[in-house]
Amino acid sequence: MDELKELRAKNKYTCEYMAEHLKISKPFYWQIENEKRRLSYKMAVKIAKVFNMKPDDIFYEEFKNKD
Repeated sequence: MDELKELRAKNKYTCEYMAEHLKISKPFYWQIENEKRRLSYKMAVKIAKVFNMKPDDIFYEEFKNKD
């Protein structure tokens, strides 16, 4: 989830900030960002909304290259 980490850092958002906006715990968010937990489409949409983007803008390249 390098793109997500870079995007979060670029916007100066903390993991705590993201977790609060997504209404999840900080450890849960950290696990998503560090690929310890699978990312659901619903959560991808919520994350993209925080950045005013579409999920594909953030996650498409990474998932395309996972084969």
